Amino acid sequence: MIKSPSFKKIKSFTLIEVLVGTFLILIVFLGIFAAYQLGLKVVGQSKNKITAAAIANGEIEKVRNLPYESIGIVGGFPEGDLESIKTTTINNIEYTIETRVDYVVDSADGISMPEDECPNDYKRMEVKISWSGLLGGEVKLITDVSPENLAQECAETGGIFLISVFDAYGMMVTSPLIEIKIPATGEVVKTATPIEGKHFFSLAPATYKVVISKNNYSSERTYGIEEIATPEKPHLIVLEGELTESSFSIDKISSFSVDTLSPWGMDYFSDSFLDITKVSQCSDVVVVGGEVVLEDVAGVYKNFGYLISNPITPANLISWQEFSFNDFETAGTQILYQVLYFSGSGWILIPDTDLPGNSTGFETSPVDLLGLGISTYSQLELKVNLSTIDTAVTPVLYDWQLSWLTSEAVPIPNISFHLQGGKIIGTDENEDPVYKYSQGHVSGGNGHINISNLEWDNYTFSTDPATGLDLESTEPSPQPIGLSPDTLQKPAKLYLTAQNSLLVTIQGLNTAEPIFSAAVRLYTLDLIYDNTQYTDEDGQTYFIPLESTDYTMEVEAAGYVSYSGIVSALGDTTKIINLERIE
Repeated sequence: MIKSPSFKKIKSFTLIEVLVGTFLILIVFLGIFAAYQLGLKVVGQSKNKITAAAIANGEIEKVRNLPYESIGIVGGFPEGDLESIKTTTINNIEYTIETRVDYVVDSADGISMPEDECPNDYKRMEVKISWSGLLGGEVKLITDVSPENLAQECAETGGIFLISVFDAYGMMVTSPLIEIKIPATGEVVKTATPIEGKHFFSLAPATYKVVISKNNYSSERTYGIEEIATPEKPHLIVLEGELTESSFSIDKISSFSVDTLSPWGMDYFSDSFLDITKVSQCSDVVVVGGEVVLEDVAGVYKNFGYLISNPITPANLISWQEFSFNDFETAGTQILYQVLYFSGSGWILIPDTDLPGNSTGFETSPVDLLGLGISTYSQLELKVNLSTIDTAVTPVLYDWQLSWLTSEAVPIPNISFHLQGGKIIGTDENEDPVYKYSQGHVSGGNGHINISNLEWDNYTFSTDPATGLDLESTEPSPQPIGLSPDTLQKPAKLYLTAQNSLLVTIQGLNTAEPIFSAAVRLYTLDLIYDNTQYTDEDGQTYFIPLESTDYTMEVEAAGYVSYSGIVSALGDTTKIINLERIE
């Protein structure tokens, strides 16, 4: 019998298994490679630090073999044989050697300034070795060198600065940066960051500029007469053998959150009759699909019906503006509108003495309500009366709106203003004060700006009369406005007025909902004035200041039909634009 050959079954790997395995191997080897790289970096960094430490120790050993009077910087104070900066290359790494020598005024000898006739008690040498590159770093060593006797200590006296740094509350500031500079060149000759907030500097007789600073703190400095005719804090002078004391004041910085606003705004009640949520009562009318019509009973319309809105009670009311409506009438139909107010005991019609024609009813939109006193007429209701003599047809009310002015402000964009602190750093050649902080700013497109890096002070906001803007008031009030240390984003509201202004409200035609970020361009035919602004979340934007003339207004909003028309600016003008949505 012949046997058929047998075959061994071989198991293979799928592509996903191969990819997963490769990925796991990569993770392992990448981890090993990263560890290897880190090891090389640590070894290289340690090697460079050891070399730098050896260089620094060598420099200190050289100093220990120098005479006391030779320990100093060439051309510095104390004067000596050491170079302030030099370089050396070891193992292809260039090391920068920076050497600094200072006298130390130490009260440990039992004699304090100014009684100490030889205040330079000993010398302190600092050697900093730095190198750049991927593995860059630095090493710093400090050593003190004492004189052998009193003669050496008193050989070079110079003069002494005692600089003290306080905060706004008179407490010492820890670790401020104190810089002593040459006024003409700005070269730094001495620095210190004393933990206790004060430091003695031994310096050659001369005039020096002192600058005090600290991260997230204000700064203070001295000034020369070439900067300010009569500085409050002039550059300090070091006299041979004398102590010059000066104190400076810094503290944590603060900031303002500033809004430029109109002192008034506009609000409104509107109803497009998509439902009856804004209706208080009605009779023989129906609200359906954005329309108010007479009730239809078996194909026959009622002859008369009415509808009354919910009570309208504005907050912060300044004055009523106008009542407007959109409707449709055919032959034999009529729509009349009336305005009611709350008399204390019930809702009644406003008398014709205050609103002429109200008892009969209005047919033409808009109805001017500017003459209504807000003390008597603080709440209003709108009423519509629909009638027909032809029961086969009905008049239609599509929407209505009532607007008013309110003390709730509207942001004004791109306004220039000036901010000035109360601190004076001197007087100019005309003996006028020179303020430490005095700068112009511009609010952004949303009428807001944050002003940072301000020190504690009393600040005053102002506008340039040449711009046609008046700063009517501020909040907080009155000015100046105090700003304490470490106060972030303190609110400040600037209320601005002008002889002529225009508040534009953009809303949907059928919904009366505000349209956000609609582009509103306002310009004159000669283009002397041409400005485009964008509406806020309330659909409003405010143009100020304006001339008393006619302007062309163009409105663009995504998803809506564009608008173009003429508007006259005379006093404080308001304008409502209804845009039709593109179908």
